[in-house]
Amino acid sequence: MSRISKIGIFVTIAACYFIAIKVSYGGILDTKHNLSMAGPGPIKSTTEGEVCIFCHTPHNARRDIPYLWNRSDTTQNYITYESSTLHATVGQPTGASKLCLSCHDRTVALGALLTRPQEIPFAGGLRFMPDGPTRLGTDLSDDHPVSVVYDSSLAGVNLELADPSGLTQQVKLDKNKELQCTACHDPHNNSYGKFLVTSNQNSGLCITCHDKDGWLTTSHSTSNKQWNGSGTNPWPRTPYSTVSQNGCENCHMPHTAGGHQRLLNYSFEEDNCLVCHNGNAASKNIENELIKPYGHFVQNYAGIHDPVEDFTSGSVQKHVECVDCHNPHWSDGTTASAPNITGPLKGVKGINAGGQQIPVSTNSYEICFKCHADYNVITTLPVTRQIAQLNTRLEFDPSNPSYHPIETQGVNPNVPSLLPPYTTTSKIYCADCHNNDNALGPKGPHGSINKYLLAQNYTTTDNTGESPTAYALCYKCHSRASILGDQSFKGPNGHWFHIMENAPCSACHDAHGISSTQGNLINNRHLINFDTTIVHPDNQGRLYFEDLGTFTGRCYLSCHGEVHMPKSY
Repeated sequence: MSRISKIGIFVTIAACYFIAIKVSYGGILDTKHNLSMAGPGPIKSTTEGEVCIFCHTPHNARRDIPYLWNRSDTTQNYITYESSTLHATVGQPTGASKLCLSCHDRTVALGALLTRPQEIPFAGGLRFMPDGPTRLGTDLSDDHPVSVVYDSSLAGVNLELADPSGLTQQVKLDKNKELQCTACHDPHNNSYGKFLVTSNQNSGLCITCHDKDGWLTTSHSTSNKQWNGSGTNPWPRTPYSTVSQNGCENCHMPHTAGGHQRLLNYSFEEDNCLVCHNGNAASKNIENELIKPYGHFVQNYAGIHDPVEDFTSGSVQKHVECVDCHNPHWSDGTTASAPNITGPLKGVKGINAGGQQIPVSTNSYEICFKCHADYNVITTLPVTRQIAQLNTRLEFDPSNPSYHPIETQGVNPNVPSLLPPYTTTSKIYCADCHNNDNALGPKGPHGSINKYLLAQNYTTTDNTGESPTAYALCYKCHSRASILGDQSFKGPNGHWFHIMENAPCSACHDAHGISSTQGNLINNRHLINFDTTIVHPDNQGRLYFEDLGTFTGRCYLSCHGEVHMPKSY
């Protein structure tokens, strides 16, 4: 090759290098990373006119790392991110992340450069990164983990991570396959804000790596709801104005997060939900439901819930949080028929009818069974029963002598009091009874003015006069006119007489069901399970109902001064 040809090649390479440097240099001029006197941000030197010098130097740069680096590293150890749901190993920062931290950890002065004999002064006497979201410090437990190996093996363990072989051109790992700050940030280009490598509108950057089950159709990725301007701004750190545009950042914060594990915006779990679900962004105000007398009071617990908790282990501490019943990555507004899972409850772990924990509930009752079955947070029965049972999984078992049809249709083919659309083949949800007392408010058992978190009043106190409100819950499905007027139930031995004589429905009937491990088909049909504070043994110590066929039976007991030895129906 001739000398002229070699010169031509050199000039071409030099020109390309110059153009690349010029473009990068031009991109940084109008950003906060321009720390020179001409910088547009609040952090700028009072004496230094060069731009790149605060990170790079063409001469006498460090030899232990690339990038012509002009800064020293901190000698302190970092507290790294930890989470029970993290499958990667997080060590001390390495590579490009350690270089970024030479400013952002606040241990090395901004103006302390290797090629300057004296520290460069900054406006206002500033020496270190000031307080704010960009000051990470040495506690990185509230920041997205960095310097972790992100390979196909990790994606194979955490199935909600995309395989790194498919990462976009913008998101790059380093030569060691480690995810560094530079996977998300380009320090020379602030086109997308926060020096992001690509826009995070609609979670565009987050979902490059995080392939969350159900995310593409969840309400949090599709809703166009906006903040109404009242209360706390749910999105103070983004330029976006709708739920879908904010996406992951509705709840998560990649740096200086309030809730360290899983990088939640707020340390109190429910605050991450209620900042929107207080009627200021979401349509319904859940927050108001949580101040009612009865409810699932998520505000009473903090830092207890863990996504990996095992409800069959016997070691789960009593608590309730929004995410015990709702998966924000999966929930949507779709409807279903009982007992199938409804949209807002999608993607939540549960306990199935056999008592086994399952990763995703397919029936709504499986979510309830987590806390109201074999592991039960309730320790006393609301009504003193002849047959005591707190485990609702056993109460609703289809092998029982009687039960309300939560898991499958009921066993009684003759229930003339049922109101349309209910029939003897119908199935119902737990939430058909346990729900908001306000039919126009948000659905679900968040809060109620009625005892036992019921949708309508259900009086269990003895000597209560019958009225549409006293047993409103029962009359929601069972015709009051039928119960009070049907001749097959009227008379001194029927329903009409008992409730008109001020015996509550609960005196005889146990609304959930009677476990087959305790009751039988003769004595415990029709949800018969006496309240022993009202119903007592007869003169011979007998206390039971005896089923004799369709609409026929007899009782051996004493109640309200009347002795049944027996009384036939």
